[in-house]
Amino acid sequence: MARIASLRCGPFLSKTGRKPARQAGSAQGSEPTNARKEDVVNNLLRLIGNRLIALPIMVFGVTILVFFLMSFSPIDPAYSALGEGASQEALNAYRESHGLNDPWIVQYGNFMVGLFQGDLGTYGANEASVGDKIAQALPITLQLTFFGLVIAVVLATILGVVSAVYRDKWPDQIIRVFSIACIATPSFWLAVLLILLFTVTLNNMLPAAGALPDISKDPAGYFARMALPSFALGVPVAGQLTRVIRTSMVEELDKDYVRTAIGAGIPRSIVIARNVLRNALITPVTVLGLRIGGAVVIEVIFNLQGMGMTIVQGVQNNYPTLVQGVTLTVALTFIVINVVVDMLYILIDPRIRTV
Repeated sequence: MARIASLRCGPFLSKTGRKPARQAGSAQGSEPTNARKEDVVNNLLRLIGNRLIALPIMVFGVTILVFFLMSFSPIDPAYSALGEGASQEALNAYRESHGLNDPWIVQYGNFMVGLFQGDLGTYGANEASVGDKIAQALPITLQLTFFGLVIAVVLATILGVVSAVYRDKWPDQIIRVFSIACIATPSFWLAVLLILLFTVTLNNMLPAAGALPDISKDPAGYFARMALPSFALGVPVAGQLTRVIRTSMVEELDKDYVRTAIGAGIPRSIVIARNVLRNALITPVTVLGLRIGGAVVIEVIFNLQGMGMTIVQGVQNNYPTLVQGVTLTVALTFIVINVVVDMLYILIDPRIRTV
């Protein structure tokens, strides 16, 4: 009985002499704790620095690849600018003034100088600026991609979590069929079905064509115009992301720390929301970074004047400089987004910070 009483009173007996010992021990152990925190911060900064150092190298490689591939184009920029009826003297003067007769390495150097100055060249008979055209088209593509990803992430997170929590039960079976159907549905075919339903059958309930309204002046018209293309872009991505989140959630739910936390009396919903979901999002974030894109066909179907529509116009009208500028901009945007995703991956997964 005395032993039991001493065990029960253990926390109170520390006042007689144990508490100062623990305080001394904690004071001595604070320095290693601070050192570990500094190591984690240094590792995190080192990993982010490595990503940032690799960024200009990737950008340089993309510029070489794009410029090298476009140099093999059979289209003569002089013919594209002046037309097939131009005289040979005019064509020669255009090539000379724009440096088209220079060696490839000289042309690439001039291209890089213009790129650092924000000048991507001109296109067409009026020599319109490629940079100005991209400045008008890029925000539309980014907005469409953003709304599509928001729809995909919201749908996939809800369906993936529900499917994992109720695995092998009827909600899991229904969500599995739905996700497979979304994966198997091409975005362009879904876009046509949405147009037939909301624009044709429901008497233009949601518009599928026309100019994109200004969100500051007509927010309702803006969101109505962006609803169909965003849904058509996001649903196929949501199907694949749902399967990834479901698989990651199931793997996390089977781990020992989940059973230990639930056995200790912590509510299952709190364990899932605070621990399981965060650990399960590591793989989906990586997959999401690879799935960014695919708006070219959607922009053409819904007549949105974004980057996809711009590159189609450049190909149809034989504007190689416009195609080159759009391709380079899309590639650089994709690289930057994936670098940001890598940084998010580092922030989400604490284990990587200690590597």
